[in-house]
This record gives sequence, structure tokens and C-alpha cells, in this order.
Amino acid sequence: MSTLTTPAEISFDSGGVRLVADRWEPAGERRGTVLLLHGGGQRRHSWHTTGHRLAGQGWTTIAPDARGHGDSDRSPDGDYSADVLIRDLSVIVGQIGEPCVLVGASMGGMTALVGQGEQGDLASALVLVDIVPRVDPAGVRRIMDFMSSAPDGFASLEDVVEAIRAYNPHRKRPPTPDGVRRNVRQAENGRWFWHWDPALLRRGDEPRRDADEDRAKAAARKIDVPTLLVHGTESDIVTAAGIEEFTRLIPGAEHFAVTGAGHMVAGDDNDVFTGRVGEFLGRLPARAG
Repeated sequence: MSTLTTPAEISFDSGGVRLVADRWEPAGERRGTVLLLHGGGQRRHSWHTTGHRLAGQGWTTIAPDARGHGDSDRSPDGDYSADVLIRDLSVIVGQIGEPCVLVGASMGGMTALVGQGEQGDLASALVLVDIVPRVDPAGVRRIMDFMSSAPDGFASLEDVVEAIRAYNPHRKRPPTPDGVRRNVRQAENGRWFWHWDPALLRRGDEPRRDADEDRAKAAARKIDVPTLLVHGTESDIVTAAGIEEFTRLIPGAEHFAVTGAGHMVAGDDNDVFTGRVGEFLGRLPARAG
């Protein structure tokens, strides 16, 4: 694999909230724009290898930090609802100036799915990464428990590594604790905290989740662009029943399982993930570029 290029840092303005992003440009002929949307509690750096490789296939590739994550601003009112995230997506696509291939993991995938289904002009194609309208509630609870498990932070980067390892045993342990430095920020008292706004954890209860599922199903029925679902065989979020329903909601949608990967598919096996996404993008009709 070639040496990874350093992306340019850019930003978008969404109603006064600055959204920081990385952008990779192709060296040769340009096919279109891919927008990489990370999951809740992640950040744009999780797409670094994918962004580099897709740019090598001719795509302008942009990976933003969602509001409240990484280097992007936090919501002044602590609002991280689906409506706010979809508004941010619409603003980004509008400032890019063309419909994009939307590649979204978990929270980012749900934002892309509902946003395109309800607005119809954001995406030229969709790639959903381990997310479908009907998810396993136990898997969602496990994610929420992990995100809320260290309200007082961590004493060291080694403790951060251990927390991630306990949650995601599929992931290889980084060679040094410095490998997780981008996932956290250090407070004045020396303790390490996740990089995202704790207000993210106030995103509703079970009744709200049921309403979100109904909304996602209604949006999925309106999807008329090429769509690919990539899921991990070890995922505790996407189930066989969820996949079966997804293929009924979006006739013609493709799905591909990454063997041995969990919910963090792109991080668990990036070579297989990016290769499959690249193959899908290579078959898109001309209008998608």
C-alpha cells in the first residue's frame, strides 16, 4: 500500500457551528465527491485510510467531525438530535455544491439514510456501515454503557486503551498508548476524557428510539439511489432480521458481510471494507460522479 497522504483541513459553517473536516483530492481525473460520516463517539480520523484510498480511485473525499466531536464545535444548546445532524449534513452538501456518495457508519449512516429519504437531493449513492432501521436494542445499550462508563475520565492513556479493548476485542491493540491520543482530550487536572460532548448521551429513551425506527423505515422506503449495506458478522447492532427488513424496504440494495468484524467495521478490517466500497463506487452510473 502506498504511503498515506496528509489531507487538507477544511471547515463548514452550520448556523454558527464550525464543522472541521479532512479533504483528500484525487491526483488525476475526478469522479465526484464522497462524504464520510463517522459514528457517535468517533471522529473523522477513523476514516483516514479509507479517505486516502478512495481519493486514489478518483473521488474527492471529505470526512467531517460531527458537531460535538473532535475539533468541531459543540452545540450551544446541547442539541444533537437527528434533525440537527441532518441539517448539518444538508449544509455540508450544499456548500460542497453537488450530491455526494454518502458513506455513513452507525450514527452517520442513520443521518445519511433519513436525510436522503426525507430530502431526496443529498446523495448520489448510499453506503451504510453496520446500521439499519431496526437495530438490536441490547447492542445499542452496550454502546451507550461504554460511552457513559468513565464520567470522571481516565488516569492514563493506558487506561483508555484497556477500556477500548474491553469494549471491542476484535480491534488490534495499538503498539503504544499514544495510538489512542486522538480519541481523548486532556483536562487541566491531567485526566483524559473522550473527545465528544457528554450531552450526546442525552439523546432520548426507549420510546424515542421506537419513533426513530419508524422514521428510518419511512425514509428507507423513499431511497431511490444505489445503496450498499456493509455489516460485520460479529456485530451486535445489525441482525439477520434487520438485514432482511432492510432489503425489503430498499429493493435492489446490496449488502456485504465483513467476516470477523464487529460494529466498527472500517476499523476492524479496513482493507476488506474499503475494497468492497471501492468496488461499489466503481460500478456507479455516470450521474453519481
